[in-house]
Amino acid sequence: MATWLYRIGLGAYRRRRLVLAAWLAVLTGAVCALLVVGGKLDNEFTIPGSESQTAQDTMAEDFPAAAGTSAQIVFTAPEDAKVTDPRAAQGIQRTLAAAQDAPQVAVVIPPDKAGTVTPDGRTALAQVNYDVSRSALDEDTLESLEETTKAAEEAGLEVSVGGQAYGNGVLTPSILELLGVVVALGVLALTFGSLLAAGMPLLTAFVGIGTGLAGLLALSSGVTVSSTALSLALMLGLAVGIDYALFVLSRHRTQLAQGMEPHESAGRAVGTAGSAVVFAGTTVVIALVGLVVVRIPFLTVMGLSAAATVLIAVLVAVTLLPALFGLAGARLAPRPGSRAARRAAVGAEGVAGSPTAKASVMGRRWARLVTRRPLLVVIGTVAALVTLALPAADLRLALPDNGTAAHGTSQRETYDTVADAFGPGFNGPLLVLTEADTKGEAGQRQAAAVAGRLQELPGVVKIGQPQYAPESGRAVIQVVPEGGPQDESTQDLVDVIRDNASAIERETGAAVSVTGTTAIGIDVSDRLSASLLPFAAVVVGLCLILLLLVFRSLVVPVKATIGFLLSVGASFGAVVAVFQWGWLADALDVARTGPVVSFLPIVLMAVLFGLAMDYEVFLVSSMREEWVRTGRARDAVIDGAERASRVVTAAALIMFFVFASFVATEDAIVKPIAFSLAFGVLVDAFVVRMTLVPAVLAMVGRGAWWLPRGLDRLLPDLDIEGARLHEPTHTEPARSLTEINAGPG
Repeated sequence: MATWLYRIGLGAYRRRRLVLAAWLAVLTGAVCALLVVGGKLDNEFTIPGSESQTAQDTMAEDFPAAAGTSAQIVFTAPEDAKVTDPRAAQGIQRTLAAAQDAPQVAVVIPPDKAGTVTPDGRTALAQVNYDVSRSALDEDTLESLEETTKAAEEAGLEVSVGGQAYGNGVLTPSILELLGVVVALGVLALTFGSLLAAGMPLLTAFVGIGTGLAGLLALSSGVTVSSTALSLALMLGLAVGIDYALFVLSRHRTQLAQGMEPHESAGRAVGTAGSAVVFAGTTVVIALVGLVVVRIPFLTVMGLSAAATVLIAVLVAVTLLPALFGLAGARLAPRPGSRAARRAAVGAEGVAGSPTAKASVMGRRWARLVTRRPLLVVIGTVAALVTLALPAADLRLALPDNGTAAHGTSQRETYDTVADAFGPGFNGPLLVLTEADTKGEAGQRQAAAVAGRLQELPGVVKIGQPQYAPESGRAVIQVVPEGGPQDESTQDLVDVIRDNASAIERETGAAVSVTGTTAIGIDVSDRLSASLLPFAAVVVGLCLILLLLVFRSLVVPVKATIGFLLSVGASFGAVVAVFQWGWLADALDVARTGPVVSFLPIVLMAVLFGLAMDYEVFLVSSMREEWVRTGRARDAVIDGAERASRVVTAAALIMFFVFASFVATEDAIVKPIAFSLAFGVLVDAFVVRMTLVPAVLAMVGRGAWWLPRGLDRLLPDLDIEGARLHEPTHTEPARSLTEINAGPG
């Protein structure tokens, strides 16, 4: 693979204008496609094949208004006044009449008909039903509904509009979120000591994410794409785009400082560091594509969208970046006498075995420290990570509702008012679809009997009047639970209704099924929870196989997999502590503590797996290269860590700050995902890869690179380090792994 990538890098360098023109054409084409076809994001969470989704689709045939999305209008009278006072009642009536004439409104259910007026008469709740899903609402539909409240406000009432029709909006980058890019530029400038070199990874990253996001938005006109998918693609594309370019550029500048010709250096940088980039990017892509096995459409699109941006980042790093090398020429070489030039000189001498390679740099100091007492370091590190992971035992999953919206928004004010005045269950009522075996009055009696039976179940606050369709014999009954949409008691009620479905059918003659937005959200969370362990098994198995192929070792894959699991566990623990227990919730501006967004664990595992493999490959490949060259196990760990630590540190810091900048968003889905990724990268890079990995390899010694001879012959040699590209630098040829393993210790 290294030889093939060397040719690609060299070809891109020599035909730089053609490569630049091709990428410009691709970016322009994606933007033009977006401008021509447009795009619309869809934040609906569906789960085909589930009981709730099947019932929802059936219900849409007879009750489109009940099957569609809905909004709520809450009227609150001043103290010592009531909503039933003549002036207030007239204002409410005029508002509801205007709401009935608002765009796309199917039916308005007034408070007196729904029985939603508080006992003190101060608060009333009206429901506005649409016969389409939330994603099918026009852009100005909800704004038009909000404008209908003027009559009630003029009557002295406080009015707020919310409900299920309001969802999480599209992520809009703010100054705080763009701060991650600024910090990344600063880290790159410190790493390279050159603004030209520092700006190159940012330029290529912007080309990659511009192409990916424009194409994704263009596809959203015909494919369901959520705003969360867009946000994840933006975060991940920006982070890996900078990091992948950093790895290749760092190798290129080091080779230029050692006197290599620019064209040859470009080819070798792509052949060596580019090989690791291709492998690392492939692991991320495979893990993200693996989300397809969960069989939830919105998660499938999310995984494929993010995978596409990572794939584009890899292509940019191995084609566009060497083309830019060609434009810059020798100007990318560090200035003679600069720190970057001195580091490169040390690296060159180190390769030749010079004592000056023993310069006491920070990476070497740290590697020596953690390998001095490796067993103590391993025990302490594992104990710390396990302690961080302990809160994960309390992990609860749910889809976000308007209770997690930002404070001050209309939907959040409505949610809080409804919960305080009527109870949390009114924010997430369940819908029960009944299908009677008879029609007409007998069918109506059966539906009424089902309603009476449901009223007897524990956890039910209110049962609505059944809506009956005489043509089909179906009816819809609204069930208001005691708890809110994310409460465990609501999920328990759904389970109770389903457990009693057979008994209810025997007693009333009508089949029942639970549906509605709340029930669909519960089914999505259940499906994701059930898929977590199988998905984890796939990721862990993939980790073992890929690292076995790359490093041709048994210890390295096992150690890397255990480290990955420790990183994931620590990230889960941190998420629970912040977003469920409320630690640092105010500092991070968490709108409400409670269950974690249900697809976070799977997304975190998929993304963090690929990123962890990035650092594993770049760090351990340097160690393995030294081991193959010298055969000295402990020295190979220290020398390899010294060579790779600076680049890995810079890459991890860039990744951390990019993800951390997105924690500033008010999106209830993006915030915990960004936090978990930022924390996971920090732990995996600095605690697992930079500390645990060298300690374990030093403790195991030469056994870390052992592979049975039979397996060694069967496995293909991927040559990630690009050994075939290097000519011998001394008279004795480099020993093979087989020779090293066979020799004395």
